[in-house]
Amino acid sequence: MFILYFALIILIPLWAQMRVKGAFKKYSQVASSSRKTGAEVAREILQANGIYDVRIEEGRGFLSDHYDPRAKAIRLSPDIYHGHSLAATAVAAHEVGHAIQDQQDYAFLRFRHALVPVANLGSNFSWILILIGILAHLQGMLLLGIAFMAAAVLFQVITLPVEFNASSRAMDQVIALGIIRNEEERNTKKVLDAAALTYVAAAAVAVLELARLILIYTGMNREE
Repeated sequence: MFILYFALIILIPLWAQMRVKGAFKKYSQVASSSRKTGAEVAREILQANGIYDVRIEEGRGFLSDHYDPRAKAIRLSPDIYHGHSLAATAVAAHEVGHAIQDQQDYAFLRFRHALVPVANLGSNFSWILILIGILAHLQGMLLLGIAFMAAAVLFQVITLPVEFNASSRAMDQVIALGIIRNEEERNTKKVLDAAALTYVAAAAVAVLELARLILIYTGMNREE
């Protein structure tokens, strides 16, 4: 069971990453009918939604695309920023989906932003407390570490509706604005669904690890 558990937490993220890279590689070679670049798609959707205070910037790295709510900027990786493919269209529209969420004060996005400081603290310090608690057999320290980790896990879980909603908004926008045609909808959705798998995998691994630590804490209590 121990080996199976660690195999799962290693293989699940790897599988998700392979799906994302495979979908991106496949559909980055399929040109969209509109022939618009990712930057043009993002700009068109922003303007259609009356959002004029968000910049579109070219970022660095592979699939490093994100929306920065503090800087009011959508940063698209070079392949997305300049690309004319269905993959570029899907990814750019997804990031604009986050900007629309921000404009409309989407509840789950606000909740996730509020959790960022606590989640960062949990990610950075939880394992220190957990290791001390386990090695020194200090139940209180272990419980504190679990509490910090729970905050980080909650952040991962709350990320899921945020990402799925951004993808849903992206599909609605590219269809309504005629950026993609009917026959392109299915493949565009495949790109968005594959990207969502990375968040599902991260959340699943986080929940599994939290459950394992809770079992360890329960076992320590029984030994008393």
